[in-house]
Order: sequence, then structure tokens, then C-alpha cells
Amino acid sequence: MPSWEQAVSGLLQTLRLDSIRSKMLVFALLATLIPSVTTGWISYLQNERSLTAKITGELQSVSAQTARELDLWVKERLYELRVFASSYEVSENLDRIPRADGERARQRLVGYLRSVRERFADYQELLVVTPEGAEVASTAPQPTVVRLPQDWTKTIRQENAVVGQALWDDSLKQGVIVFAVPIYQTGGRFLGALTAKLDFTALHRLLRRFAGGGEEAAQVYLVSADGRPIVGSRSDPTELMRHSLPAAVVRRLLEHEGATREYRGLAGQEVVGTIKGVPRLDWAVLAEVPAAVAYRQVTRLRNVTALVVAALLLAVGLFAYFLGLLITRPLDRLTGAAAKVAGGDLAVHLPVVGGGELGYVTEVFNDMVARLHESRRELERLSITDDLTGLYNRRYLMEALANEVRRSRRLDHPCALLIADVDHFKEYNDAYGHLAGDAALARLAAVLRETTRDVDCAARYGGEEFVVLMPETKAAGAMETAQRIRTLLAGDELLGGKLSVSIGVAQFPEDGDAPEALLARADAALYRAKREGRDRVLRAPPTP
Repeated sequence: MPSWEQAVSGLLQTLRLDSIRSKMLVFALLATLIPSVTTGWISYLQNERSLTAKITGELQSVSAQTARELDLWVKERLYELRVFASSYEVSENLDRIPRADGERARQRLVGYLRSVRERFADYQELLVVTPEGAEVASTAPQPTVVRLPQDWTKTIRQENAVVGQALWDDSLKQGVIVFAVPIYQTGGRFLGALTAKLDFTALHRLLRRFAGGGEEAAQVYLVSADGRPIVGSRSDPTELMRHSLPAAVVRRLLEHEGATREYRGLAGQEVVGTIKGVPRLDWAVLAEVPAAVAYRQVTRLRNVTALVVAALLLAVGLFAYFLGLLITRPLDRLTGAAAKVAGGDLAVHLPVVGGGELGYVTEVFNDMVARLHESRRELERLSITDDLTGLYNRRYLMEALANEVRRSRRLDHPCALLIADVDHFKEYNDAYGHLAGDAALARLAAVLRETTRDVDCAARYGGEEFVVLMPETKAAGAMETAQRIRTLLAGDELLGGKLSVSIGVAQFPEDGDAPEALLARADAALYRAKREGRDRVLRAPPTP
């Protein structure tokens, strides 16, 4: 007889359950008890999983949506600042301040900053600082202190922006965040930085919009990497900045970004929360609810079923635990990842745990997602760029032009458009061949990239025609750029003496208040330049 049978027989004899009657009784009791206990236990597990999934989903949704909106808000503010910093009103006046007529230039710069400040409520103050950090122009009546990070000049040159820490501004009597973007003179000379102080009002409204209301609604915070809260959905910013989370808690949350964790929150009570990093900032969105509120239902159910499931806790718990590790968790990950991919999120990579069918399926899934991600990136690039020149294509240009006309109309700011056409390009093709013609167009595209700013949109309009859209630029500035393009092309070693360009320039809104009208006016100037002898730059003729 095997040893386990001897052990079981000895146990039954000790418990006086060795008779057939007692065995039948025990079997009947177990047959009655096990299904009821199992049903209660399954019900408990289902409720717990459902509630946990609900809490996790709600917190993840709140934190992810808030992080996306915050990242979009930051990108919009930085884009606006870059557009304003690229204005000739800023760069030219800042360059003239050290000269004899510097005070007049400073007053013009202050006037431009104030006109911008009046249109944007989020900006509490706009300032221009030199590379040494000295303030030279401000929208505030009295000079204020701008606190930028150390080595900010190096950071702003590398990343084209600097985002300072949240702090309390004594002059404004409120908490602010400092954004800064570089100011460059034509030719790439670094003149200083356009900085903006933004208060927490917009961030507070954004957090409140996603947090909701009620006792069970999530409290949403914007926190720094060291655990310092910046703004909360239901907290006074001044009072909130006096508290902080332990840096270790924030670090653990960031290590498991998107997963829910229990910890002691800012108010000192146990909470359930999840965190989502903000891509462009060293900040994160923290969403949390009190643990007592979150698990109220499951706690009540646990108390009711605790006596019933005690006998099966070890066996069923171990079985469910190991089974979940081996099957359920990999399948849940695959299901969740598949749902993300179906929703368009291809930034998914699953860990390959173990071997067998699940390991193989996980590897195949990761490879499939990687191929899809690479294919989508290539398709997105091809959809907006010209294969030959690498510039934007006509479809992207028309979208950018329509957006810029709307923005310029809303802000009452100018923008300029220039159309360049290669002179005698057909003759050049016939003389040197189509490969040489393609090389000439590619070289012209390189000249356009060298002579335009980052905020400009250079595109191949069709054939040998190219278009450059220049935000915050008047016709005079666009004509200077066009002359640089023409001069560089004339002196190019590859094309010098063989090809030239004719360029037409138009300005919004003087030469056209709609995209089609602006293109038509620039095109008319181009063809007038062709008729007058080519190799020249002309502005759109006055409207009759």
C-alpha cells in the first residue's frame, strides 16, 4: 500500500471516520458544503475583481486623460511662445536695445508683449531676458524676478524650451510656472529668451474637469518627481504647496505607472491611486481615492463570506494564485494589449513569461505590434512628405496654410507666403537628364531648409514649384528670405550659373484673407517675375 494511503487511513481512524456510515455522512456534508462555499467564494472574487477593475479603470482614465490634456496645454503654450519669439518685433527690437536708440526699441518690445498678454488670460506676465538672465522688457509695471534653472541657456539651445519649477511669486502673490523659449536673430544668433509666468488657474480648471465631484470621485493632483504637489482638483494651491508625498512613494508609483497602489496620501489617510507621467515635464498626474471609500463594497462582502471561505482559503487560494500566474495574467495582458492596439495605441510591449503556447503567442504578438508600429510611422511620414525632396507635400501645406490663416485672423497677426519656381527647368532636364533634374530639385529643397526657420513650413507644391509659409512675418521679411534663397541658389557649386528661381511673395491679410486667395496672389507675383525676365523676387501686385 502506498504511504499516502496509509496516512489517510490513519487520519480517518483517529477521527473515527473509518466506517462506511461516517464516510457517507462526511461525503454528503462535503458535497453540500463545497458547492455553496465555492459559489460564495466565486461571487466574492468576481465582485472584488469587478470593483478593482472599475477603480483601476477610472483612475487610469482620469490620470491618462488629464496627462494628455496637460501635455497638450504645455505644447500649446510653448508653441505660442515660439511663434511670438520668432516675430521680428521681438528679435529686431531686442537686438537694438543695446544701441543708441535702445529705449525706443525697448518700449516697442514692451508694447508688443502687452498686446500678446491682453489676448491670453493664462499669461500672468511676459518677460524678455538676456542670455545672462537680466530682464530687459516686461508686461508688469514693476521689474520682477525670473527664476530659471541653472544652465538654462544650454538647455534652451538644446531643447528649444525651458520649463521651470512651480513656485510662489511674491510680486504676483500667487503660485506660477515659468516657461521660456529662445529668441534668435536672423542667422541663428542667440539673443535671449521670451519667458512667461503662468498661474495655476488653468491647471486647476483642467484637473477639476476630469476629477468630477462627489465623495467617491477621484482627487487629482499634479506632482513633481520629488513628491511636491503643484496643484490639486479640490485643493487650494497655496495650502497644497505646504504638503508633499515621500519621494519613495512617487518613485514606486512611477515604476509601476498605470497600476493602482495603496499608500498614505497627502491628507494623511490611506488611499488607492495611480500615476501618469507628463511627457514634456518632470511632473506626473496623480489620481487617488480614499481606500475606505474605494473598497467599501468588497470589505462588506469579505466580512460576510470570511467564515464560509476559511476552510478552502489555502487550497483554492494557492490553486487560483498559481493558475493565475501561469494562465490568467498572461491572457489578461494579451487581452488588454490587444484592446490598446485595436484602439490605435501601438506603444505596447508585453513581457514574455515562461514558454509553451502562451510564450510563443506573446512573442508573435510583440513582433506583430512592432511591425505595425513601424509601418504606421512610415505611412504617416509618407503621407505628409515629398519622396524626392523630403519637404512637406502639397496636402500637408494646404492644411498648415488653412490653420495658420485661422490663427493669424484670430490674433490679428500677419503671415507671409512665397512661391518659388525654377527657371527653365525643362531645358535643364533636356540638357542634363531627369536624374540631374531630380538632384537639382533636392538641392533647392536643401537651400529652403537652410534659409527658413523652424516655425516655417517649406513644401513642394508640384513639379518645380515650392512654397514657404512664414508665420508672424510681414512681406518685407518674406522678401528678405526669398532674396537669400535666390542668392544661395545662384552661388551653389552644383547649380550655380545653370539654374535660377523666380519668387512671388504675398502677405496676409493685405494680399488675401483666405488660403486660396493668398496662393493666387503669390502665384500672380511669381508669373509677373517670370514675364519681367525671371531670377527675381516680386511681391503680389496691388489689387485693382
